[in-house]
Amino acid sequence: MSKYISKEKWKYLFHTVKNPMDGFYWIRHNDMGSVLLAILIVIGFSLSFSMNRISASFVVNDVEPATIDSLLELSGILLLYSLLCVGNWSVTCLMGGEGRLKDIAIAIGYSFAPMIPTYIIATIMSQALADEEEAFYFLVLFIGIAYTVVMLLIGIMKVHNYSLGKTLITMLFTFIAVLIIIFIALLLADVTRQVFIFFKSIYMELIFRT
Repeated sequence: MSKYISKEKWKYLFHTVKNPMDGFYWIRHNDMGSVLLAILIVIGFSLSFSMNRISASFVVNDVEPATIDSLLELSGILLLYSLLCVGNWSVTCLMGGEGRLKDIAIAIGYSFAPMIPTYIIATIMSQALADEEEAFYFLVLFIGIAYTVVMLLIGIMKVHNYSLGKTLITMLFTFIAVLIIIFIALLLADVTRQVFIFFKSIYMELIFRT
């Protein structure tokens, strides 16, 4: 397992954050990334996000900390990450994408790396802000989110060898694919529940008759 989160993999992650164009290119063409490291980044993002919602000052945070379930949020973010990976892979298979599912998972996961320090810095900063200074807090969040979006677009563009225009179209179709997957999953869950109720009713009827 150490080879998947080795020192070299961590160093290349930081290189990718600093230089996404070069970093994502070699992730695709020289196998420089790590899916395990990408998942750890997504987990780190989830924890920093939950920490922000729990610990940010009341000046910028109107969420009741007692209502935050970090484990539930982690499960939701990991599920969304999985859906984005599968959705993008399914779309790009039909649009001539060169990236493997592994490359997509790495690109999306690595893109969330800037959000970890962003939420940590914003949370700490919020403790020292007055009412009229919350704009600085939201500026930090905006910069982090904007850089994450830029990294995500570059990552998808490089692993699939797309133009920027085709990448934007692909991302739109990816979100549509995610919605379709969610709809099908909910539909299957409801059908499964109905089948279970049907057989349960038959079983109960046989029990009563005997």
